[in-house]
Amino acid sequence: MHKQWLVVRDLQLLPLWQLYWSASLFAAAAPDPGSPLPVDPSRAPAPGSPSLPAGPPSGRKKVKNLRVKLSVVGAAVATFLAALALLFWCCKLRNRKGNLRKFMGPERPDLDDKGDDESLFFSFTSIEVATDHFSDENKLGQGGFGPVFKGKLVNGLEVAVKRLNRMSGHGIEQFKNEVKVISKLQHRNLVRLLGSCIEKEERLLVYEYLLNNSLDSVLFDAAKRNILDWKGRLKIIEGVAQGLLYLHKYSRLKIIHRDLKTSNVLLDADLNPKISDFGTARIFGENEMRGSTMNIVGTYGYMSPEYAMDGIYSEKSDVFSFGVMILEIITGKKNTSFYDSDRHLNLIGHVWDLWTEGRIPEITDSCLDETISTSEALRYVHVGLLCVQEKAADRPTMSDVVSMLLKESMVLVSPKRPAFAEIMTLNNTKLPEYPELCSLNEVTISDVQGR
Repeated sequence: MHKQWLVVRDLQLLPLWQLYWSASLFAAAAPDPGSPLPVDPSRAPAPGSPSLPAGPPSGRKKVKNLRVKLSVVGAAVATFLAALALLFWCCKLRNRKGNLRKFMGPERPDLDDKGDDESLFFSFTSIEVATDHFSDENKLGQGGFGPVFKGKLVNGLEVAVKRLNRMSGHGIEQFKNEVKVISKLQHRNLVRLLGSCIEKEERLLVYEYLLNNSLDSVLFDAAKRNILDWKGRLKIIEGVAQGLLYLHKYSRLKIIHRDLKTSNVLLDADLNPKISDFGTARIFGENEMRGSTMNIVGTYGYMSPEYAMDGIYSEKSDVFSFGVMILEIITGKKNTSFYDSDRHLNLIGHVWDLWTEGRIPEITDSCLDETISTSEALRYVHVGLLCVQEKAADRPTMSDVVSMLLKESMVLVSPKRPAFAEIMTLNNTKLPEYPELCSLNEVTISDVQGR
């Protein structure tokens, strides 16, 4: 019989047949209560001395003998069954982890050996039950990765489940990347990954559920936008800034998000923001300042010019996207659908013109009350315009941005004319004056050749 050893962490278990064999030997070697005990020859009675006759064991001794034998055999059987159950559990756990390692690939230079990628595993059945078989009533939205569903686990915890489109080859790469990246991150302004599921063709990510869904679903909804007052909007801007600063500077790995936008910022019950969707994020080395790619991923309207045109990304790419978000949050208007037909400007150009003309009250969202601090509005718009400057070198770092937002006494430099101030196509020609053509900017691209 081929001997195989089962190793679980630092615990080494004997093969089951050896456990059973050892238990059997123990049972066979157990002393018989009815048999006479061995006598030491030095203490044996002298010849001729009287001794009691050895009679047959009584009925009570026979019962006791039988009970001892049965208990030994029972212990052996219990040991065998326990070892069998442990073997089954360990094999199941090993198969799940093995599937993840096989799926993620053998080489993982961007992760340490602490097993951070091996977060909690969910069975497909448990997720299917939690989401009521992925019913339409539980569907929260649809992204490039696939649909997102609300679920409730058996312990009562509410979760959000992202289900990978089976036919999406690019989605598989996003799945791998998101597990690698987000398992390393812990910050109050980043969404928390609870676990994953890899079974057959199913690939699912399980996140904490956030009551108010995405920022864009509230900010650009006429019925919901009123819940975002002025202070609430500033809190969201500052929270996103802190999350980005953590990614760029304070996390164990330097992360460039590459697809920051209002739909990728989620809001909890208290309207605290959490950055999500790390499927397109990139990990930078300690001394790495920028990267380049031929496969540009992101969303038009939020991408920096050097990334959209040349495929070059860095911290300043995220800073540009953050600047667009600031302007959207302050104005309540979406950059990818705003169109000024009189001046042929998008939202960035529209805000720039109003700011240079000193017309700050016209920039802020009309649904906000009159208690808005003009000085605060001026400062936040100023920071937003600094972030969307055309040249990456002119944009501030996220450390500078946080300081500018929180320190009122800090003097701000004058921004230069922002990138994409006019409606332009990728061929650098103005679009015809038809507002509906601005929907081109809503496309999320995943495989475009950079020039």
